[in-house]
Formats: sequence, structure tokens, C-alpha cells
Amino acid sequence: MIQTLRRVFLTLLFLSVSTSNTFAAEEKEGGSPLDVMGTVADHDYLKIPHFINGGKIYLPRFIFLEDAEGNTSFKPYLNTKSAAKSEYFEVVDEVLVATNGGKIVFDLSITSHLMYFWFGMGLAVLFTIAMSRRYQKGVGKDVEPKGTLQNIFEVLFVFVRDDVARANIDDHKADKYVPFFFTMFMGIAFMNLFGLFPWAATATADLTVTATLAVIVFFIIQFSGTKDYWGHIFWFPGVPVGVKILMIFVELVGLLTKPFALAIRLFANMLSGKIMIIAILGLIFIFAELFGTVGAYGISVVSVTLTVVLYALKVFVGLLQAYIFTLLSAVFIGMAAEDHHHGEENYNAEHVA
Repeated sequence: MIQTLRRVFLTLLFLSVSTSNTFAAEEKEGGSPLDVMGTVADHDYLKIPHFINGGKIYLPRFIFLEDAEGNTSFKPYLNTKSAAKSEYFEVVDEVLVATNGGKIVFDLSITSHLMYFWFGMGLAVLFTIAMSRRYQKGVGKDVEPKGTLQNIFEVLFVFVRDDVARANIDDHKADKYVPFFFTMFMGIAFMNLFGLFPWAATATADLTVTATLAVIVFFIIQFSGTKDYWGHIFWFPGVPVGVKILMIFVELVGLLTKPFALAIRLFANMLSGKIMIIAILGLIFIFAELFGTVGAYGISVVSVTLTVVLYALKVFVGLLQAYIFTLLSAVFIGMAAEDHHHGEENYNAEHVA
């Protein structure tokens, strides 16, 4: 146990120091190591260890451009630099803009957050496929599960099935949602954990990513809705007619607040954790400017130690937020898919005193 904890501590320490080295490399290139929002923002490149290809892999750009005459054309490029070399675009303040009176109509370019979204969801799918093949061979079905990965998979799958899906959705409907919940949980967990690497991006710290996940949940909620569910929204039973009309607006607002809360909660938690780590490590560079090398080394002891603690906390928060997003999704879907049994449908509002 002690040896395991020591390995975890050394790993977290390596990640913390590596993050500092990443900032130092950016400062050497002329960027500000304390550009917090620039660090967590979406980019047109992937960050990698600095000794490989200068620390960046630029991603393809796919743009629909409207020229001065109003004609729209599709412009694919290998990366932003290639686009800037053409006659149609230039880079202004690190942003690609159209020239000669043109206008970007749609920008479908690949970005760092999109890549890590694909990495997270792709790894969740590959992990599931790999484990399913073992079950098809009888490992874990005819005999006990073998290996650390399969045991972890079984624990997580059973947890999502029993404590998330079946605990919140009617028994005869719950199991059909388990694949969705498990994919969502594993995908978000992987995206959150990817953000622990100093050169990686946290896809869930992007509102467009969390909003997309929330919109998917929103549509599943609506398609799962029963007659009783829609009846409670458009003609709430057991209340006077005037209150029924008022409740329509209240329930419609409630339809939108559920996915909004899902998106904002996940986004805010993951973004704040990333910013906190960057800000604490940034103290090293602030003290270096104010007090020189001695000050930098002095505060680095505190900054790196605190960052190690925060990394351990972020592992927990990353898994917790994946669980909360999945759990609330199950709660909302369960509320929509539930078959209500009550006698208020024939309630006569005129009998209210």
C-alpha cells in the first residue's frame, strides 16, 4: 500500500513539474506563462512534449467562405499556416480571418478540444469492445474475470447499471439505457483525466462540449417521455385551470434548465480546477520577476507541493463529475419515462374551496 501511494505521489509530482516546464517553454517562445485563459482556451493545434516537433501539432482547417460577390465555397487546408499562405485568409492576433471582403460562414475546423473529445469517447468505446470480446470468450462469464482492466470494467459497469440506471429508472426500462449511461460516464471520465497531463487539453472545460453532451441528454429525455410526462407539462393534473396554464410556462422553463444545469456544472468544475493549478504554478514566475531566482525556488516548494495535492483532488473531482453528470441524466430520464399512477386526472377544479 505504501509503495503504491509513493508511486502515485511521484507521478503527480512529475506532472506538476512538467507543467512548470511547459510554461517555461512558452515563456521562452515569447508567450506569457501567466496567460491563464490562453492556456485553457481551444486551439488549432495539439500540445505535445516540447522536445517533439516544437511542442505543437497543427490541425486541419475546414472553412466555408463567402466572397465579396456572395458566393460560398469550401476551403480545406492542412493547418492554419497553410490557410494564411493562401489569398483568402490571414492571421490577425492568432485568429484566422478572411481577406478581400470575404466572410467565414462556417468554420468546421478540427480543434484541440474536439480532438480530446474524440480521444475520450473513442477510448471508452475501445475499452468496452475489448472487454466485451473477453466476455464472449467466456472470461468473466463462465469463469471469474481476469486481469486488472476487466475487474475495473466489471465494477464500473455493474455500478452504472445498478446504482445509476436501475436506481432511477423503472426496472422494465432501465437496462436499455445502460449502454448510453456507461458510455457517457466513461467518456467524460477519460476527458477529465486527460486534462491532468500538462500538454493535454480538458475537453470538458469547453462549454460547447458540455453543452453538446447536455443536448444529447435533452433529446433522450424528450423521446423517453410518456403520456403522463407530457400531460404534466401541458395540462398539470389536480390543480385549477388558471394554475394549469401558469404551470405550462413553468414546466417548459424546467425542460431547458435541466440540460443547462448539466452543461454549466461540468464545465465550471473542470475549468476552475485547470485555472487554479495554472494560477498556483504561475506564482513561481511572479516571484521570479519580483525576487529573482531565490524567490522562485522558495515559492516553488509551496507551489509544487500544493499542485500535487490539487492533482490528486482533480482525479477525484474528474471521476465525481462524470458520475454526477451521468446520475443526473438518469434522474431526468427516469422522471420522463416513469409511468405515473394517481387519481387526480378526474379531479374537478371547481370543488376547490
